[in-house]
Amino acid sequence: MSFGPYFVWEPRLVARKDGASDWRPLSDLLDGDVVAERVGVARQTLVELTGLNRDDIDERAVASITFLGLASRLLSPPLAAAVVEGAVPVPDRLWWRPVPGGPIPIAYDGLTAVECGEPSSIADVLTSTATQRLVAPLLEAYRRRFSVSPQVMWGNVASALGGAAGMIADAAPEHAARAAAVVEAALDRAPLRGMATLVRPDPARARWFLVRRNCCLYYRIPGGGTCGDCVLTPEPVRRQQWQSVLSR
Repeated sequence: MSFGPYFVWEPRLVARKDGASDWRPLSDLLDGDVVAERVGVARQTLVELTGLNRDDIDERAVASITFLGLASRLLSPPLAAAVVEGAVPVPDRLWWRPVPGGPIPIAYDGLTAVECGEPSSIADVLTSTATQRLVAPLLEAYRRRFSVSPQVMWGNVASALGGAAGMIADAAPEHAARAAAVVEAALDRAPLRGMATLVRPDPARARWFLVRRNCCLYYRIPGGGTCGDCVLTPEPVRRQQWQSVLSR
């Protein structure tokens, strides 16, 4: 079952056979200079896509959004595996490959699976392995380098989980309730407690939506506006967006 590019980790040996020799250890992204380089690439990509001047594109907003995308790449695959297969994959080591835009390619060396059945158990394992072990050190590197609020950054992690659960629900509605239950349990645990809530606007439909209690700063980019899960999105607009999804 495929949920899209954000849910893919590939074995590094296979990836290297495809001719890509520029895989770098994920730990490189703990280096402030590497983080700054990645944010610079993303900022330049926005310049080319929008025609805006570089100085008009808020660097801290780009750092926040770049980190959100990275968090999505690290959390979506284990969430989907746990929801569908009942086991959280735990890699021995992760690698990434630089790209100018879109989901960052992720590869792994060695992989074990931690079996867990109930949503609460999945949330425990997901929090201790993916959130704390993989995401938290990168969050701190981005936060330190660009002085972004911890609430914003952990809100991004909540948003990554909520977005992944939404994509799972849209692609495989039979897994919607389980995905939402796992995310809801994760949101009740530190460090995500208080960052967001899940809302089920239609009791007849197994589709939940995340509502953040903070903002990823995307609105600071000219023309960016606010995201569907943002605390700044007006409630009528939010409900229109939900209805658009529910009516598909």
